[in-house]
Amino acid sequence: MNLLHWARQFKHGLVSLYLNDFVARLLSHALRRVAYSRAGLVMGSGSSIHRGVRFDGTGNFVMGNNSVINRGCRLDNRAMVTIGSNVSISEEVIVLTADHDPVDRDFSGRERPVQIDDYVFVGTRATILPGVNLGHGAVVAAGAVVTRSVEPFSIVAGVPARVVGQRRNDLSYSAEYKPFFR
Repeated sequence: MNLLHWARQFKHGLVSLYLNDFVARLLSHALRRVAYSRAGLVMGSGSSIHRGVRFDGTGNFVMGNNSVINRGCRLDNRAMVTIGSNVSISEEVIVLTADHDPVDRDFSGRERPVQIDDYVFVGTRATILPGVNLGHGAVVAAGAVVTRSVEPFSIVAGVPARVVGQRRNDLSYSAEYKPFFR
């Protein structure tokens, strides 16, 4: 392992320790928000990231207004993660942007961004895989594994996720949710 690679790994470890073991445990939403901002994570007004959320790096993260990421989620922001406004991500959701190419001779790593549009709801313990776009107003059921993009206003469930219904297309609510000690 060369010195430059070692230095990058060390820096990644320190950032992970800071964000995931210190910032993620702060009781104050306001302090977490400031710390995430300084780490290059962009959050719109009225949005919140609850305690215990883990990130895989700094930067590569933008969240719109009045959106919420609940406790225990993992956001792999090695590639870009974009979350729109009025999005609700339930507890223990995993959003991945990096994986390995299983058919490549060298099992090469690859990164692909994830886009979550406005008014999306993602249920508890769902997994969103690299390169997926969740269209405006889509719903992902609890425990679903989303392997490909979801059309606007579609409701998906299962492993792998399949369309099981349609959502109304005149959504106008706010997903802002900031209880104490979350």
